[in-house]
Amino acid sequence: MDRNIIAILRGVRPDEVVELAGALIEAGITKIEVPLNSPDPFDSIARLVTTYGERALIGAGTVLSISDVARLKEIGAKLVVSPDTNIEVIKATKAANMLSYPGVMTPTDCFSALRAGADGLKFFPGSLIGPAGLAAIRAVLPKGTETLAVGGADASNFAQWQAAGADGFGIGSAIYKPGINRAEIAARAAEIVTAYDAAYDL
Repeated sequence: MDRNIIAILRGVRPDEVVELAGALIEAGITKIEVPLNSPDPFDSIARLVTTYGERALIGAGTVLSISDVARLKEIGAKLVVSPDTNIEVIKATKAANMLSYPGVMTPTDCFSALRAGADGLKFFPGSLIGPAGLAAIRAVLPKGTETLAVGGADASNFAQWQAAGADGFGIGSAIYKPGINRAEIAARAAEIVTAYDAAYDL
């Protein structure tokens, strides 16, 4: 089952990332990003690609430059997530045959991202936009536009976001914080999956 949940492992270290990601995949979360402001992020991403590249969608978050996109392509990443709508980054990502999920907040951001070729829209920070804001913007987006709520979405409010039109989520601190162990991330992942499946009738 391909749940539309991207686990955001901000702050993860290369020496622990394979073990922690394994717990996520076992729980049913098969989309994983390592933000580039984590320790040695390209090392972590390369390890994930080598170990789980056939079983999971692996990529980076907080991607801000086309040079980062090029490096991600070299190590085999498939997913590029950004906090902003950077047209150059989106176009470089698509030229490299990777998935592009730029951060958006306004209708202008949304349409600029889509015109540049974005595969989906990351509504960030979700806590400021809220389900009502997403629903309002969703009404004018092209049919079939993929929308992810990130920053403020967790197991407690998946149903509200789903009702507003969210297709999925990026989950950061609700699933991982630096210092937690495999058992803790497994427990958090199980809670996230249970809530997601209930909200989306899976």
